[in-house]
Amino acid sequence: MTFPLLWLYRILFTPALVALAPRYGLRMIRRGGYGPGFSQRLGWLAPLPAPTPGRTRVWVQAVSVGELLALGPVLRGLHAAGAEILLTTTTSTGWRLAAERYGSLASTLAYFPLDAWPCSAAAWRALRPQLVVLAEGERWPEHLHQAEHRGVPVVFVNARLSDRSFRWLSRVPGLAPLVLGRRTRFLAASALDANRLIRLGVSEERVSITGNLKLDVTPGTCPPAEQVRLRRELGLGAGPLLLGASTWAGEEAALLAAWRQARAKGIEAQLLLVPRHAERRAEVQRALDSAGVRGHFRTHGPAPGPVEVAVADTTGELARLTHLADVVFVGKSLPPHTEGQSPVEAAALGKTLLLGPGMSNFRTVAGELLAAGAAETVASPAALAAAATQLLADPATCAARGQAAGAWHARNRGAADRTLAALQPFLAAAAPVRSGC
Repeated sequence: MTFPLLWLYRILFTPALVALAPRYGLRMIRRGGYGPGFSQRLGWLAPLPAPTPGRTRVWVQAVSVGELLALGPVLRGLHAAGAEILLTTTTSTGWRLAAERYGSLASTLAYFPLDAWPCSAAAWRALRPQLVVLAEGERWPEHLHQAEHRGVPVVFVNARLSDRSFRWLSRVPGLAPLVLGRRTRFLAASALDANRLIRLGVSEERVSITGNLKLDVTPGTCPPAEQVRLRRELGLGAGPLLLGASTWAGEEAALLAAWRQARAKGIEAQLLLVPRHAERRAEVQRALDSAGVRGHFRTHGPAPGPVEVAVADTTGELARLTHLADVVFVGKSLPPHTEGQSPVEAAALGKTLLLGPGMSNFRTVAGELLAAGAAETVASPAALAAAATQLLADPATCAARGQAAGAWHARNRGAADRTLAALQPFLAAAAPVRSGC
Protein backbone atom coordinates (compact mmCIF):
# COMPACT_ATOMS: atom_id res chain seq x y z
CA MET A 1 0.00 0.00 0.00
CA THR A 2 1.32 3.48 -0.89
CA PHE A 3 1.22 5.10 2.56
CA PRO A 4 1.26 8.80 1.55
CA LEU A 5 -1.73 8.19 -0.71
CA LEU A 6 -3.43 6.09 1.97
CA TRP A 7 -3.11 8.92 4.48
CA LEU A 8 -4.37 11.41 1.91
CA TYR A 9 -7.34 9.11 1.30
CA ARG A 10 -7.97 8.85 5.04
CA ILE A 11 -7.84 12.62 5.47
CA LEU A 12 -10.13 13.36 2.51
CA PHE A 13 -12.64 10.54 3.03
CA THR A 14 -14.65 12.18 5.81
CA PRO A 15 -15.13 15.63 4.18
CA ALA A 16 -15.96 13.90 0.88
CA LEU A 17 -18.51 11.77 2.71
CA VAL A 18 -20.06 14.84 4.31
CA ALA A 19 -20.24 16.62 0.94
CA LEU A 20 -21.93 13.65 -0.70
CA ALA A 21 -24.20 12.82 2.25
CA PRO A 22 -27.25 14.85 1.07
CA ARG A 23 -27.23 13.15 -2.33
CA TYR A 24 -26.84 9.64 -0.97
CA GLY A 25 -29.14 10.34 1.97
CA LEU A 26 -31.93 11.30 -0.42
CA ARG A 27 -31.30 8.14 -2.45
CA MET A 28 -31.46 6.02 0.72
CA ILE A 29 -34.75 7.64 1.73
CA ARG A 30 -36.23 7.01 -1.70
CA ARG A 31 -35.19 3.36 -1.76
CA GLY A 32 -36.09 2.78 1.88
CA GLY A 33 -34.96 0.01 4.22
CA TYR A 34 -31.73 1.70 5.33
CA GLY A 35 -32.70 2.32 8.96
CA PRO A 36 -32.27 -1.21 10.34
CA GLY A 37 -28.61 -2.14 10.65
CA PHE A 38 -27.35 1.37 9.98
CA SER A 39 -24.90 1.13 12.89
CA GLN A 40 -23.20 -1.73 11.04
CA ARG A 41 -22.18 0.75 8.35
CA LEU A 42 -20.20 2.52 11.07
CA GLY A 43 -18.36 -0.71 11.89
CA TRP A 44 -20.40 -1.44 15.02
CA LEU A 45 -20.67 -5.21 14.71
CA ALA A 46 -21.01 -7.82 17.41
CA PRO A 47 -17.51 -9.21 18.14
CA LEU A 48 -16.97 -12.79 17.00
CA PRO A 49 -14.85 -15.36 18.82
CA ALA A 50 -11.59 -16.52 17.29
CA PRO A 51 -12.02 -18.65 14.16
CA THR A 52 -12.50 -22.36 14.78
CA PRO A 53 -9.31 -24.33 14.02
CA GLY A 54 -9.63 -26.13 10.72
CA ARG A 55 -12.51 -23.93 9.56
CA THR A 56 -11.59 -20.87 7.51
CA ARG A 57 -13.50 -17.67 8.24
CA VAL A 58 -14.21 -15.93 4.91
CA TRP A 59 -15.50 -12.36 4.64
CA VAL A 60 -17.42 -12.06 1.36
CA GLN A 61 -18.54 -8.61 0.16
CA ALA A 62 -21.00 -8.09 -2.70
CA VAL A 63 -22.48 -4.66 -3.27
CA SER A 64 -26.06 -5.53 -4.27
CA VAL A 65 -28.50 -7.92 -5.93
CA GLY A 66 -26.67 -8.69 -9.18
CA GLU A 67 -23.36 -9.47 -7.49
CA LEU A 68 -25.07 -11.59 -4.82
CA LEU A 69 -26.90 -13.66 -7.41
CA ALA A 70 -23.65 -14.23 -9.30
CA LEU A 71 -21.93 -15.34 -6.09
CA GLY A 72 -24.57 -17.96 -5.26
CA PRO A 73 -22.66 -21.00 -6.58
CA VAL A 74 -19.45 -19.78 -4.93
CA LEU A 75 -21.14 -19.28 -1.57
CA ARG A 76 -22.64 -22.76 -1.74
CA GLY A 77 -19.24 -24.18 -2.67
CA LEU A 78 -17.50 -22.39 0.21
CA HIS A 79 -20.15 -23.64 2.63
CA ALA A 80 -19.77 -27.19 1.36
CA ALA A 81 -16.01 -26.90 1.88
CA GLY A 82 -16.59 -26.09 5.55
CA ALA A 83 -15.84 -22.36 5.44
CA GLU A 84 -17.44 -20.00 7.94
CA ILE A 85 -19.00 -17.30 5.74
CA LEU A 86 -19.36 -13.68 6.82
CA LEU A 87 -21.50 -12.07 4.13
CA THR A 88 -21.79 -8.30 3.79
CA THR A 89 -23.58 -6.18 1.25
CA THR A 90 -24.12 -2.47 0.65
CA THR A 91 -27.75 -1.94 -0.34
CA SER A 92 -30.95 -2.70 1.53
CA THR A 93 -32.27 -4.68 -1.44
CA GLY A 94 -29.05 -6.69 -1.46
CA TRP A 95 -29.39 -7.38 2.27
CA ARG A 96 -32.95 -8.65 1.87
CA LEU A 97 -31.94 -10.96 -0.98
CA ALA A 98 -28.92 -12.22 0.98
CA ALA A 99 -31.11 -13.00 3.99
CA GLU A 100 -33.66 -14.79 1.82
CA ARG A 101 -31.28 -16.86 -0.30
CA TYR A 102 -28.11 -17.26 1.73
CA GLY A 103 -29.21 -16.98 5.35
CA SER A 104 -28.58 -20.69 5.85
CA LEU A 105 -25.06 -20.44 4.38
CA ALA A 106 -23.73 -17.37 6.18
CA SER A 107 -23.03 -17.42 9.91
CA THR A 108 -22.99 -13.60 9.88
CA LEU A 109 -24.97 -11.29 7.60
CA ALA A 110 -24.34 -7.55 7.85
CA TYR A 111 -23.88 -4.28 5.99
CA PHE A 112 -20.42 -3.40 4.71
CA PRO A 113 -18.80 -0.66 6.81
CA LEU A 114 -17.90 2.76 5.48
CA ASP A 115 -14.33 2.80 4.24
CA ALA A 116 -13.33 5.38 6.84
CA TRP A 117 -10.39 4.26 8.99
CA PRO A 118 -12.30 4.01 12.34
CA CYS A 119 -15.30 2.24 10.78
CA SER A 120 -13.28 -0.28 8.80
CA ALA A 121 -10.87 -1.00 11.66
CA ALA A 122 -13.76 -1.57 14.09
CA ALA A 123 -15.41 -4.03 11.72
CA TRP A 124 -12.14 -5.89 11.24
CA ARG A 125 -11.59 -6.15 15.00
CA ALA A 126 -15.08 -7.56 15.39
CA LEU A 127 -15.10 -10.05 12.50
CA ARG A 128 -11.48 -11.30 12.46
CA PRO A 129 -11.64 -12.95 8.99
CA GLN A 130 -8.89 -15.20 7.62
CA LEU A 131 -9.73 -14.63 3.94
CA VAL A 132 -11.48 -11.75 2.15
CA VAL A 133 -13.43 -12.24 -1.08
CA LEU A 134 -14.54 -9.14 -2.99
CA ALA A 135 -16.98 -9.34 -5.88
CA GLU A 136 -16.47 -7.59 -9.21
CA GLY A 137 -15.60 -3.90 -8.70
CA GLU A 138 -15.45 -3.64 -4.90
CA ARG A 139 -12.17 -1.77 -4.41
CA TRP A 140 -11.86 -0.05 -1.02
CA PRO A 141 -8.40 1.28 -0.02
CA GLU A 142 -8.93 1.17 3.76
CA HIS A 143 -10.44 -2.29 3.61
CA LEU A 144 -7.46 -3.52 1.57
CA HIS A 145 -5.03 -1.86 3.98
CA GLN A 146 -6.68 -3.51 6.99
CA ALA A 147 -6.31 -6.89 5.28
CA GLU A 148 -2.67 -6.29 4.38
CA HIS A 149 -1.83 -4.99 7.85
CA ARG A 150 -3.24 -8.17 9.39
CA GLY A 151 -1.72 -10.55 6.86
CA VAL A 152 -5.12 -11.62 5.49
CA PRO A 153 -5.22 -12.57 1.79
CA VAL A 154 -7.71 -10.80 -0.48
CA VAL A 155 -9.15 -12.36 -3.62
CA PHE A 156 -11.23 -10.41 -6.14
CA VAL A 157 -13.67 -12.78 -7.84
CA ASN A 158 -15.45 -12.03 -11.11
CA ALA A 159 -13.00 -9.12 -11.19
CA ARG A 160 -13.67 -6.49 -13.81
CA LEU A 161 -12.60 -2.97 -14.68
CA SER A 162 -15.04 -0.65 -16.43
CA ASP A 163 -13.84 1.79 -19.06
CA ARG A 164 -14.22 4.64 -16.57
CA SER A 165 -12.29 2.89 -13.78
CA PHE A 166 -9.51 1.89 -16.15
CA ARG A 167 -9.14 5.47 -17.42
CA TRP A 168 -8.94 6.89 -13.89
CA LEU A 169 -6.47 4.30 -12.66
CA SER A 170 -4.32 4.82 -15.75
CA ARG A 171 -4.20 8.59 -15.47
CA VAL A 172 -3.48 9.10 -11.75
CA PRO A 173 0.03 7.92 -10.72
CA GLY A 174 0.01 5.66 -7.67
CA LEU A 175 -3.77 5.28 -7.62
CA ALA A 176 -3.83 1.70 -8.92
CA PRO A 177 -1.84 0.20 -5.99
CA LEU A 178 -4.09 2.07 -3.56
CA VAL A 179 -7.31 0.48 -4.85
CA LEU A 180 -5.93 -2.81 -6.15
CA GLY A 181 -3.59 -3.68 -3.29
CA ARG A 182 -0.08 -5.10 -3.49
CA ARG A 183 -0.69 -8.73 -2.60
CA THR A 184 -4.24 -9.30 -3.76
CA ARG A 185 -5.24 -11.99 -6.23
CA PHE A 186 -7.58 -11.35 -9.13
CA LEU A 187 -9.87 -13.93 -10.72
CA ALA A 188 -10.82 -11.99 -13.83
CA ALA A 189 -14.17 -12.22 -15.54
CA SER A 190 -12.61 -11.95 -19.01
CA ALA A 191 -9.33 -11.68 -20.89
CA LEU A 192 -10.03 -7.96 -21.37
CA ASP A 193 -10.27 -7.42 -17.61
CA ALA A 194 -7.12 -9.48 -16.98
CA ASN A 195 -5.19 -7.49 -19.57
CA ARG A 196 -6.31 -4.19 -18.03
CA LEU A 197 -5.19 -5.30 -14.56
CA ILE A 198 -1.77 -6.28 -15.88
CA ARG A 199 -1.42 -2.97 -17.74
CA LEU A 200 -2.10 -1.20 -14.43
CA GLY A 201 0.87 -2.95 -12.87
CA VAL A 202 -0.62 -6.08 -11.33
CA SER A 203 1.88 -8.90 -11.84
CA GLU A 204 0.77 -11.69 -14.15
CA GLU A 205 1.10 -14.36 -11.45
CA ARG A 206 -1.58 -12.52 -9.43
CA VAL A 207 -4.12 -12.63 -12.25
CA SER A 208 -6.12 -15.62 -13.49
CA ILE A 209 -9.01 -15.72 -15.95
CA THR A 210 -11.82 -17.76 -14.41
CA GLY A 211 -14.70 -16.38 -16.47
CA ASN A 212 -17.91 -14.54 -15.71
CA LEU A 213 -19.76 -15.92 -12.69
CA LYS A 214 -23.02 -14.47 -13.98
CA LEU A 215 -22.98 -17.10 -16.70
CA ASP A 216 -23.39 -19.80 -14.04
CA VAL A 217 -26.53 -18.28 -12.54
CA THR A 218 -29.60 -20.43 -13.14
CA PRO A 219 -32.58 -18.15 -13.81
CA GLY A 220 -35.03 -20.77 -12.58
CA THR A 221 -38.18 -22.06 -14.20
CA CYS A 222 -41.59 -20.56 -14.81
CA PRO A 223 -44.10 -23.20 -15.99
CA PRO A 224 -46.73 -22.22 -18.59
CA ALA A 225 -49.49 -22.06 -15.98
CA GLU A 226 -47.40 -19.65 -13.89
CA GLN A 227 -46.72 -17.53 -16.97
CA VAL A 228 -50.46 -17.28 -17.65
CA ARG A 229 -51.03 -16.21 -14.04
CA LEU A 230 -48.27 -13.61 -14.21
CA ARG A 231 -49.64 -12.12 -17.42
CA ARG A 232 -53.08 -11.86 -15.84
CA GLU A 233 -51.67 -10.20 -12.70
CA LEU A 234 -49.77 -7.71 -14.85
CA GLY A 235 -52.76 -7.00 -17.06
CA LEU A 236 -50.97 -8.19 -20.20
CA GLY A 237 -52.70 -9.71 -23.19
CA ALA A 238 -51.63 -12.73 -25.18
CA GLY A 239 -49.67 -10.91 -27.91
CA PRO A 240 -45.87 -10.93 -28.31
CA LEU A 241 -44.14 -9.18 -25.41
CA LEU A 242 -41.41 -6.55 -25.52
CA LEU A 243 -39.56 -6.34 -22.20
CA GLY A 244 -37.52 -3.34 -21.08
CA ALA A 245 -35.09 -4.97 -18.64
CA SER A 246 -33.47 -2.77 -15.97
CA THR A 247 -34.27 0.47 -17.76
CA TRP A 248 -32.79 3.87 -16.90
CA ALA A 249 -33.96 7.42 -17.50
CA GLY A 250 -35.10 8.06 -21.07
CA GLU A 251 -35.31 4.41 -22.04
CA GLU A 252 -38.94 3.98 -20.98
CA ALA A 253 -39.92 6.71 -23.44
CA ALA A 254 -37.95 4.98 -26.20
CA LEU A 255 -39.65 1.66 -25.46
CA LEU A 256 -43.08 3.28 -25.41
CA ALA A 257 -42.36 4.73 -28.84
CA ALA A 258 -41.25 1.30 -30.08
CA TRP A 259 -44.38 -0.34 -28.68
CA ARG A 260 -46.64 2.28 -30.29
CA GLN A 261 -44.92 1.80 -33.64
CA ALA A 262 -45.47 -1.95 -33.46
CA ARG A 263 -49.14 -1.39 -32.60
CA ALA A 264 -49.45 1.02 -35.53
CA LYS A 265 -48.19 -1.79 -37.80
CA GLY A 266 -51.05 -4.01 -36.62
CA ILE A 267 -48.99 -6.12 -34.19
CA GLU A 268 -50.82 -6.90 -30.92
CA ALA A 269 -47.63 -6.22 -28.99
CA GLN A 270 -47.49 -6.05 -25.20
CA LEU A 271 -44.99 -3.93 -23.25
CA LEU A 272 -43.52 -4.67 -19.82
CA LEU A 273 -41.19 -2.11 -18.24
CA VAL A 274 -38.89 -3.14 -15.39
CA PRO A 275 -36.98 -0.04 -14.23
CA ARG A 276 -33.59 -0.70 -12.65
CA HIS A 277 -34.54 1.37 -9.61
CA ALA A 278 -38.07 1.02 -8.31
CA GLU A 279 -38.00 4.49 -6.73
CA ARG A 280 -38.12 5.95 -10.27
CA ARG A 281 -41.80 5.01 -10.50
CA ALA A 282 -42.93 8.68 -10.51
CA GLU A 283 -40.58 9.39 -13.42
CA VAL A 284 -41.91 6.33 -15.28
CA GLN A 285 -45.46 7.50 -14.64
CA ARG A 286 -44.61 10.85 -16.22
CA ALA A 287 -43.29 9.02 -19.31
CA LEU A 288 -46.58 7.11 -19.54
CA ASP A 289 -48.58 10.30 -19.16
CA SER A 290 -46.52 12.07 -21.82
CA ALA A 291 -47.17 9.21 -24.22
CA GLY A 292 -50.89 9.19 -23.37
CA VAL A 293 -50.66 5.57 -22.27
CA ARG A 294 -52.58 3.86 -19.48
CA GLY A 295 -50.25 1.76 -17.34
CA HIS A 296 -50.43 -0.38 -14.24
CA PHE A 297 -47.72 -0.61 -11.58
CA ARG A 298 -47.15 -4.00 -10.01
CA THR A 299 -46.80 -2.54 -6.52
CA HIS A 300 -50.48 -1.51 -6.78
CA GLY A 301 -51.48 -5.17 -6.74
CA PRO A 302 -52.98 -7.34 -9.50
CA ALA A 303 -54.23 -5.39 -12.48
CA PRO A 304 -58.04 -4.99 -12.43
CA GLY A 305 -58.15 -5.90 -16.11
CA PRO A 306 -56.21 -5.56 -19.37
CA VAL A 307 -53.83 -2.59 -19.46
CA GLU A 308 -51.83 -0.98 -22.22
CA VAL A 309 -48.44 -1.12 -20.48
CA ALA A 310 -47.34 -2.96 -17.34
CA VAL A 311 -44.64 -1.64 -15.01
CA ALA A 312 -42.93 -4.05 -12.63
CA ASP A 313 -41.67 -1.56 -10.04
CA THR A 314 -40.46 -4.35 -7.76
CA THR A 315 -37.10 -5.86 -6.85
CA GLY A 316 -35.84 -9.38 -7.54
CA GLU A 317 -38.49 -10.40 -10.10
CA LEU A 318 -36.71 -9.67 -13.36
CA ALA A 319 -35.56 -13.24 -14.02
CA ARG A 320 -39.05 -14.64 -13.51
CA LEU A 321 -40.67 -11.94 -15.63
CA THR A 322 -38.14 -12.47 -18.42
CA HIS A 323 -39.77 -15.85 -19.08
CA LEU A 324 -42.76 -13.96 -20.48
CA ALA A 325 -40.77 -11.98 -23.05
CA ASP A 326 -40.29 -12.51 -26.76
CA VAL A 327 -37.89 -9.59 -27.25
CA VAL A 328 -35.73 -8.14 -24.46
CA PHE A 329 -34.15 -4.70 -24.55
CA VAL A 330 -31.24 -4.46 -22.09
CA GLY A 331 -31.28 -1.18 -20.17
CA LYS A 332 -28.67 1.46 -19.37
CA SER A 333 -27.37 1.08 -22.91
CA LEU A 334 -29.05 3.82 -24.97
CA PRO A 335 -27.29 7.22 -25.06
CA PRO A 336 -26.48 9.02 -22.84
CA HIS A 337 -26.02 5.78 -20.86
CA THR A 338 -22.84 3.90 -21.62
CA GLU A 339 -22.41 1.01 -19.17
CA GLY A 340 -25.26 -1.42 -19.82
CA GLN A 341 -27.04 -3.90 -17.56
CA SER A 342 -26.46 -7.64 -17.70
CA PRO A 343 -27.88 -9.49 -20.72
CA VAL A 344 -26.91 -12.87 -19.26
CA GLU A 345 -30.21 -13.94 -17.66
CA ALA A 346 -32.20 -13.18 -20.81
CA ALA A 347 -29.65 -15.09 -22.91
CA ALA A 348 -29.79 -18.04 -20.51
CA LEU A 349 -33.56 -18.15 -21.00
CA GLY A 350 -33.16 -18.16 -24.78
CA LYS A 351 -34.55 -14.70 -25.49
CA THR A 352 -33.67 -12.54 -28.46
CA LEU A 353 -31.80 -9.43 -27.33
CA LEU A 354 -31.65 -5.78 -28.33
CA LEU A 355 -28.67 -3.86 -26.94
CA GLY A 356 -27.93 -0.18 -27.04
CA PRO A 357 -24.38 0.85 -28.02
CA GLY A 358 -23.39 1.54 -24.39
CA MET A 359 -22.50 -1.90 -23.02
CA SER A 360 -19.06 -1.12 -21.57
CA ASN A 361 -19.66 -3.07 -18.33
CA PHE A 362 -20.49 -6.14 -20.40
CA ARG A 363 -18.35 -5.48 -23.45
CA THR A 364 -17.06 -9.04 -23.81
CA VAL A 365 -20.46 -10.64 -23.21
CA ALA A 366 -22.21 -8.28 -25.62
CA GLY A 367 -19.58 -8.85 -28.30
CA GLU A 368 -19.91 -12.62 -28.02
CA LEU A 369 -23.71 -12.47 -28.16
CA LEU A 370 -23.57 -10.29 -31.26
CA ALA A 371 -21.04 -12.62 -32.90
CA ALA A 372 -23.25 -15.61 -32.08
CA GLY A 373 -26.23 -14.03 -33.85
CA ALA A 374 -28.14 -13.86 -30.56
CA ALA A 375 -28.36 -10.08 -30.24
CA GLU A 376 -28.65 -6.90 -32.27
CA THR A 377 -27.33 -3.42 -31.51
CA VAL A 378 -29.78 -0.52 -31.74
CA ALA A 379 -27.97 2.80 -31.74
CA SER A 380 -30.95 5.11 -31.14
CA PRO A 381 -34.60 5.12 -30.07
CA ALA A 382 -35.60 5.09 -33.74
CA ALA A 383 -33.42 2.03 -34.37
CA LEU A 384 -34.90 0.37 -31.29
CA ALA A 385 -38.42 0.97 -32.59
CA ALA A 386 -37.59 -0.42 -36.04
CA ALA A 387 -35.82 -3.53 -34.74
CA ALA A 388 -38.42 -4.30 -32.07
CA THR A 389 -41.28 -3.94 -34.55
CA GLN A 390 -39.59 -6.27 -37.03
CA LEU A 391 -38.82 -8.92 -34.41
CA LEU A 392 -42.26 -8.83 -32.78
CA ALA A 393 -43.74 -9.55 -36.20
CA ASP A 394 -41.28 -12.40 -36.92
CA PRO A 395 -41.53 -15.29 -34.42
CA ALA A 396 -39.18 -17.46 -36.48
CA THR A 397 -36.30 -14.98 -36.25
CA CYS A 398 -36.98 -14.51 -32.53
CA ALA A 399 -36.82 -18.25 -31.99
CA ALA A 400 -33.58 -18.62 -33.97
CA ARG A 401 -31.86 -15.82 -32.07
CA GLY A 402 -33.14 -17.21 -28.79
CA GLN A 403 -31.66 -20.62 -29.58
CA ALA A 404 -28.34 -18.96 -30.40
CA ALA A 405 -28.43 -17.11 -27.07
CA GLY A 406 -29.13 -20.30 -25.14
CA ALA A 407 -26.35 -22.15 -26.94
CA TRP A 408 -23.89 -19.33 -26.21
CA HIS A 409 -24.80 -19.44 -22.53
CA ALA A 410 -24.36 -23.23 -22.34
CA ARG A 411 -20.90 -23.01 -23.96
CA ASN A 412 -19.62 -20.43 -21.51
CA ARG A 413 -20.58 -21.85 -18.13
CA GLY A 414 -18.08 -23.16 -15.57
CA ALA A 415 -16.74 -19.98 -13.95
CA ALA A 416 -18.00 -21.00 -10.50
CA ASP A 417 -16.04 -24.27 -10.54
CA ARG A 418 -12.90 -22.48 -11.70
CA THR A 419 -13.35 -19.81 -9.03
CA LEU A 420 -13.77 -22.36 -6.25
CA ALA A 421 -10.70 -24.25 -7.44
CA ALA A 422 -8.69 -21.02 -7.33
CA LEU A 423 -9.93 -20.26 -3.81
CA GLN A 424 -9.11 -23.72 -2.45
CA PRO A 425 -5.40 -23.02 -1.70
CA PHE A 426 -6.41 -19.97 0.36
CA LEU A 427 -8.85 -22.06 2.39
CA ALA A 428 -6.22 -24.70 3.03
CA ALA A 429 -3.56 -22.16 4.03
CA ALA A 430 -5.66 -20.01 6.39
CA ALA A 431 -3.57 -18.76 9.29
CA PRO A 432 -4.35 -16.97 12.57
CA VAL A 433 -5.08 -13.28 12.03
CA ARG A 434 -2.61 -10.69 13.30
CA SER A 435 -4.06 -7.89 15.39
CA GLY A 436 -4.19 -4.41 13.95
CA CYS A 437 -5.80 -1.00 14.15
